[in-house]
Amino acid sequence: MTENTDIVVKTVEDLKSAPEEYREAVSKLVISHAINELYGAQVFDEPAIAFAPTPYAKWLTCRVAMEEYGHHVRFKQLGVQMGIPEERMVPGGTKKPLSIFEFPLKTWEEFVAIKLLADLAEILQVEDLLHCTFHPLRNLARATMPEERFHAQFGEDFSAELVKTPEGKAGLQAAVNEYWPFLPAFFGASKSRNNEIFRKWKIKQRTNDDMREDYVKRATEVAAKYGLTLPAIRQAA
Repeated sequence: MTENTDIVVKTVEDLKSAPEEYREAVSKLVISHAINELYGAQVFDEPAIAFAPTPYAKWLTCRVAMEEYGHHVRFKQLGVQMGIPEERMVPGGTKKPLSIFEFPLKTWEEFVAIKLLADLAEILQVEDLLHCTFHPLRNLARATMPEERFHAQFGEDFSAELVKTPEGKAGLQAAVNEYWPFLPAFFGASKSRNNEIFRKWKIKQRTNDDMREDYVKRATEVAAKYGLTLPAIRQAA
């Protein structure tokens, strides 16, 4: 008998009767987003407030940090509703955070580069959930998208300020050189069993390589707007 993968799950309650593979796939995504949103807020967004050069920049950085913590809270709340243990959605759980969070933030220029490029990667990840067949996750993606776009625009706006001076542009380019090689790995391995399952159930829409290719194209275009160049990337496994 052929398995019916053309399903739509409209509520958390309905998820209980979905196939086990579907439930596990959705749980993996929720856990990943909950953990990485929290790490991003703790490692980059909150520390960046001290580096922000003006009260206006500090105000906007506080808003970014607040929204990133808010994203963690929303994904964690969804996970709890789904029956995921809370300890799996915080640091120290079984899911490792993205490798970029191993780099401690040292300068304002680094934070601007992260908002310019890393948050663009997050936009693509959220875009791929906008038509997710698990509606609670789809709705959460749609709710967070405007804030993700604001974070990326934050990166563009402050990049535009930095590149007005040779010193600012040099500092921003140095930050791009440090962080960019690790960012395309956000999208996972080329041959990913998880991604196959996500697409099988229409939880996600695109392959990791398709998303990575799109990301590199968009990132190259946005970097060029500010006279920045992207170094070689680390190849995904």
